[in-house]
Amino acid sequence: MTLPVTLHLIPLAGFAGLMATSAIEDFRRLIIPNGLIVGLCLLWPLHVATAPTLTLVTAGLAALCAAGVFVVGALLFSRGLIGGGDVKLLAAATLWAGPTATVSLLVWTGVLGGLLCLLLLSPFGGLLAALRPILRVPSADPATAGRVLVPYGVAIAVAGLIVTIPPNFN
Repeated sequence: MTLPVTLHLIPLAGFAGLMATSAIEDFRRLIIPNGLIVGLCLLWPLHVATAPTLTLVTAGLAALCAAGVFVVGALLFSRGLIGGGDVKLLAAATLWAGPTATVSLLVWTGVLGGLLCLLLLSPFGGLLAALRPILRVPSADPATAGRVLVPYGVAIAVAGLIVTIPPNFN
């Protein structure tokens, strides 16, 4: 017996895979490759075209929300408060979350990011940090020596999955 595949689940599966890969890469290298962000942005129009509940108005509002998140994120990046890859990933996740879930995405990102920070500051966090090869190299920059580097893309990716995947199965 073959189960029918709903067409809108195909770009959604791509979204899940790219977000998971973004989280893994950010944890491993503290870098979110641009190719992953481009992939998320290229899959989104296919999602808009195939999702049964999305309209062009909703898609336009999602693009406006993503642009707003990107502008605020770029300002935070210019102040050295957030990484550039994190800004791009959060904007792409906002695109997929849409206008109704943008606030939920931001709240989940903040909560999960805070928990991730607490985890990395704990004794167990030292073990996790040892798994990332980039952190084993001593920093030549005295401003970053002794800092706990947080792979915030992990929190963004998990929050994006939390707010985007379940509504597509209702």
